[in-house]
Amino acid sequence: MESNAVLLESKSSPINLLNEMHQLRLLGHLCDVTVSVEYQGVRAEFVAHKAVLAATSKFFKEVFLNEKGMDGPRTNVFLNEVQVADFASFLEFVYTAKVEVEEDRVQRMLEIAEKLKCLDLSETCFQLKKQMLESVLLELQNFSESQNSEEESATQPSILLESKAAAVAEADQTDCPLDPPDSPADRPSNGVSPEMPATKPKEKM
Repeated sequence: MESNAVLLESKSSPINLLNEMHQLRLLGHLCDVTVSVEYQGVRAEFVAHKAVLAATSKFFKEVFLNEKGMDGPRTNVFLNEVQVADFASFLEFVYTAKVEVEEDRVQRMLEIAEKLKCLDLSETCFQLKKQMLESVLLELQNFSESQNSEEESATQPSILLESKAAAVAEADQTDCPLDPPDSPADRPSNGVSPEMPATKPKEKM
């Protein structure tokens, strides 16, 4: 009697494999290719594994499959017009599936991904650029809406202030008492000499 087949699948194996390959590269173990990068006089060399580069980059895959023979224990590949920092970030991405770069370098990472025919990095850069663009558009929309609301609120208080000022002026005219009479006949005779000024009524608070 045949038993049913079961699937044995590890979720962590791909991540562990990448991590182990990354550690081997950092330590220089089992590396079989040296990539020399030069840009505007700045040059650097990186050791890596052919299998990893060929699996992640069609450019390197074509180079390795078309090479006539080994020039020694390691194959040497020369890259011009590629910045050292960008290739270092490229290597980190293909070995770890992630890399942290400044926003203004995303376009350069996209260019190196296209140059080296790395589909995963190209798609990642495209997605990130799309998110950045959407974020900028959202900020512009929010700014525009806040400007419009400020303009509307600026016109309404002026109308309110004018009506309030008119109401206050009207109230002053009705509530304020008339000035005291100046003629001596209207003043109360309380023994005060005519030269003394009459006491003003208390000012309203």
